[in-house]
Amino acid sequence: MQKVLVSLVALLTVTATVPVTFAQQVASLEASPVVIAPPQSDLARTIKTGLSAAYYGARPDTRAHDEAQRLYFLYGERHFEPIWLSQDSKGVVVFSPAADKIIDLFENAASEGLDPADYLTPSISPDKLKGDSIALATLETAFSAAAMRYANHIHNGRIDPQSISPLLDIKPKPINEAALLVRLADSKNPAAILNELEPRHPEFLALKAALADFEQSTAVRPTPISEGPVLRPGNSDGRLPAIRDRLKLAASTSNLYDALTVDAIRTFQEGQGLEVDGIIGPATIAALNGGAATRREDIIANMERWRWMPSDLGDFTVFVNIPEFRLSILRYGQEEYTTRVVVGTTKNQTPIFSDNIRHLVVNPYWNVPASIIRGEIAPAVLRNPGYTDSHNMDLLYNGSPVSPWQVDWSQVSSSNFPFRVRQRPGAGNALGQIKFLFPNKHDVYLHDTPSKSLFARTYRAFSHGCVRVQNPMEFADALMANEPNISRASLEAMFGSSERWVNPERQIPVHLAYFTLRVDEDGTIRAFGDVYGHNEKLIAAMGLDTAPPPAIVAEAETVPDELSP
Repeated sequence: MQKVLVSLVALLTVTATVPVTFAQQVASLEASPVVIAPPQSDLARTIKTGLSAAYYGARPDTRAHDEAQRLYFLYGERHFEPIWLSQDSKGVVVFSPAADKIIDLFENAASEGLDPADYLTPSISPDKLKGDSIALATLETAFSAAAMRYANHIHNGRIDPQSISPLLDIKPKPINEAALLVRLADSKNPAAILNELEPRHPEFLALKAALADFEQSTAVRPTPISEGPVLRPGNSDGRLPAIRDRLKLAASTSNLYDALTVDAIRTFQEGQGLEVDGIIGPATIAALNGGAATRREDIIANMERWRWMPSDLGDFTVFVNIPEFRLSILRYGQEEYTTRVVVGTTKNQTPIFSDNIRHLVVNPYWNVPASIIRGEIAPAVLRNPGYTDSHNMDLLYNGSPVSPWQVDWSQVSSSNFPFRVRQRPGAGNALGQIKFLFPNKHDVYLHDTPSKSLFARTYRAFSHGCVRVQNPMEFADALMANEPNISRASLEAMFGSSERWVNPERQIPVHLAYFTLRVDEDGTIRAFGDVYGHNEKLIAAMGLDTAPPPAIVAEAETVPDELSP
């Protein structure tokens, strides 16, 4: 019992006058004088008895003792008055008004895409109100734990992103939990304080509204069309009757992708902002499954991912949505520029994280990542030492270029390859004429590419992890809108054979994000394919669906054999 009592005390380490903040460490009490105020009510004396038993019963110089001491000091400054317990006119211990209001939040957690069972646990059952002093003190701290769990879930989400994939490189936004508890204790409207932690992103709020509409709707929702092979005119597939039904065409049991259906698909693609090619690939299937067919679990999973995002995306920011294969520049949330992108394959996935664009590099060298050297370049050089010269590459040893013809390749292997490789600037450089750097541990960035044909495809997950930009100089011009000394013209004037670095005065936030649902300004929900499977894994982790994730199906097209990030 005492272990339960003291397990949460690390959350409770500031005085009642400290305002709640979300971006700084909790202040330490070690340098502050400790004031233990005497209890002034029977309930306070009960709380003190329970806290004292835990404090003085713990062995000195242990974590349990330190935690119990902190909890004792926190409540001691409050005359041991509880936050969540009070006494009625008959002296019976009941939940405080603040606790009752927070219990209402817990009961309505489903409207936030959360699970009420995460907070309404047996440890805060009203039955616990009839216990002894130790039980009441334990109930007090257990309720604090539930309140903090709710605060963290509504602010950062229920699921650790890293548990879905190590490439979801997202750090939780800090909460000063001790100060938040004090604010809750002193407030007549604790629910409003907790609601301050909810994301304010317009798309999150639109998804929350969509969830409410979904829950209230009694309409029969059509079964989602399953993923499968890419369909081209003339193909046969068992999904065609359902696709015709979704397009409101005349009912037909034919599995042939006929001309009438092709025309309807092209019209649908145009209305959805998709590539108008009449090909039914993952993006078109996802769009067909949007609107009325959007699953409740998809809405909740995308709300969860918005909670993972920074609270403030920035006034002027770059937003890359990987399932959408699209990049946008936003100013105060309004789109100023957009273009297509190519992202990493399912094998070489683009990581998900936020950073700041700090540099533009014109005529860039491509410093080939070790994984590409080991997996592709080293075997090629071992077969043909002239490979690097034919690809305009330098072989570097201790930072200096060496001739591949001077190397004794019998002493080298793919697993023991002591060279770095870089590709020189030029028309065939894998990075094209410009790259946009936000230095990060994943060594990914935005860049130009000589492989322009891939931008015409609907499915565009073909890179080694970096993000290729379809119109890089248009993007550069839009990106430098706030830089009076940098423009598309000034950057293009640098084109040549020498690498040139350009450092904007202002760093620009960039977000590599993963949303399978997007909400337009008019409230229309657009759906996109779960290219890396992150969405289905998150749905399973949240306990929303026990069905196995569907297979990730790429376009069945021949991809050029290219060496590129």
